[in-house]
Amino acid sequence: MDKQESKCPQCGEGKGQHRHGTTPYGTQRIRCASCGKQYTLNPKIRGCSEEVKRKAMQLLVDGMSGRAIGRQLGISKANAYVWAKKNRWGVDKFAD
Repeated sequence: MDKQESKCPQCGEGKGQHRHGTTPYGTQRIRCASCGKQYTLNPKIRGCSEEVKRKAMQLLVDGMSGRAIGRQLGISKANAYVWAKKNRWGVDKFAD
């Protein structure tokens, strides 16, 4: 095992933790020998923060295009449009 010892999240066993491949994103997977549970030791956090979403919504309300928002905030233009569609009834709360 690596320098970082792991414990199974299901049974709590510290021994018998073996490497078991990687996730599609490249993180190491671990398999517990005693209970068979597979888990990721340090999962990568994906997604955007609420602050970025709020800023994108504010820029959309102000009339900026999705492409410009994507360039400015470092997100895809599709994300800006999806967030706008999900919050279409609550867009007014972002306008000042």
